[in-house]
Amino acid sequence: MDVSAGLIVLVVVLVLAVLFLFAAVKIAREYERGVIFRLGKLLSQPKGPGIILVFAPIDRLVKVSLRTLVLDVPPQDVITRDNVSVKVSAVLYFRVMDPRRAIVEVENYIYATSQLAQTTLRSVLGQVELDDLLSERERLNAQLQEILDRHTEPWGVKVASVEVKQVDLPPDMQRAMAKQAEAEREKRAKIVHAAGELEASQKLAQAATAMAVEPMTITLRYLQTLTEIASEKNSTIIFPLPIELLNLLKPGK
Repeated sequence: MDVSAGLIVLVVVLVLAVLFLFAAVKIAREYERGVIFRLGKLLSQPKGPGIILVFAPIDRLVKVSLRTLVLDVPPQDVITRDNVSVKVSAVLYFRVMDPRRAIVEVENYIYATSQLAQTTLRSVLGQVELDDLLSERERLNAQLQEILDRHTEPWGVKVASVEVKQVDLPPDMQRAMAKQAEAEREKRAKIVHAAGELEASQKLAQAATAMAVEPMTITLRYLQTLTEIASEKNSTIIFPLPIELLNLLKPGK
C-alpha cells in the first residue's frame, strides 16, 4: 500500500506540474508584446512575439497591441472665435511605441488619449473663426496632431494623424451661408455679363471705325442683312437703292 500511495502521489504531482506548465505558457501574436510584472516589479524588456512563460501567481502579464488604433472623437460643442456654436467630430489614429510606458505611466492609455483628444479639439478649434474651420482643415489637423503627439509621448503613444470629420452648423447659420453663396454666385454672373458687354462694345467701336474709313462696307453689310431677312420668309422686300451702290455702275468704276 505504501508503494501504491507513493505512485499515486507522484502521478498527482506530475499532473499538477504539467498543468502548471501549460498554464504558464502564453502566446503573443506578431503585433503584440507582453509586459510582465514579477512580484510587482516590471521586467526590463517586453516579451514576444511567440511563447511567453508566465509563472502565476508571482507573474502578471499584460498584452499590448502595437497596431494602429482608430479612435472616434465624439461630437464636441465648440464656440469659435467669432462666437458661432458648432458641433465638431474627428477621428484619431495612434499606436503604442513603448509598451512599458503605455502600461506604467498611465492607467488606461486608450481612455486617456480619447479624453485628451476631446479637450484639445475644443481648445484649438475655439481659437479659430468659422471660415478658417471650414476652409483650413489640413492646417488645423496638423496642429491638432502636433499637440496631441507632444502630450502622449510620455505615455509611449505616437499620434499618427488627426482628421476633423464633420462640422455641424446651426440651422440659422446654414441658411445665412446659403444666402451668402447665392449672392456670391449672382455677383460672379454680373461680373461675367459686364465683361461681355465691355468686350462687345469694344468690338462695335472697332467695327464703326473700320466702316468710317471704308463707306462701302456699310453698303455690303446692308445687302448682307437683306439677304438674311429674305432667307427666313418668302416675301417681297422694297428698299431704297443706296447712292454708293449706283456709284459702282458709273463708267470707270
